[in-house]
Amino acid sequence: MIAALAGANFTAGGAEQKRAHLGKPGGDIGNGAAGQSRAVGLRVRYRMDATRLYFFIFGVLTIAGGIMGYAKAGSTASIIAGSISGILLLIGAWLIPTNQVAGLALTLIVSLLLLIYFASKFMRTSAFMPAGLMSILSVIGLIVAIVAWLKK
Repeated sequence: MIAALAGANFTAGGAEQKRAHLGKPGGDIGNGAAGQSRAVGLRVRYRMDATRLYFFIFGVLTIAGGIMGYAKAGSTASIIAGSISGILLLIGAWLIPTNQVAGLALTLIVSLLLLIYFASKFMRTSAFMPAGLMSILSVIGLIVAIVAWLKK
């Protein structure tokens, strides 16, 4: 309420932007009544904030999983693949407010690739860690990206 009165406009990224409505779109200053200005709306996009939050968490967990795979088994493939896919998820989450299509497409593709890899590994080994957990997180990532895409 206070932010709306102060003229703040909250965007998907949580940043504040000051908007000044000085008259009509054609460029005329004023709206016909001295000292009055148009109302400034408060725009909050919870859906994209939740989508970004999920992919930030998913990206961090993916990087952490790659580090754990290297620490436990000495697997350089784990740390490289976990870091690359985690960083791509973080980039996708970072892109969502400014370039929604690119951010959602990137997170959707990475989630799909992770699902293919970890679901097949889970079917072979039946081990919940890490294959089962990453499969579940990847399915959730697919659902979140598709729902956000459909509602954009």
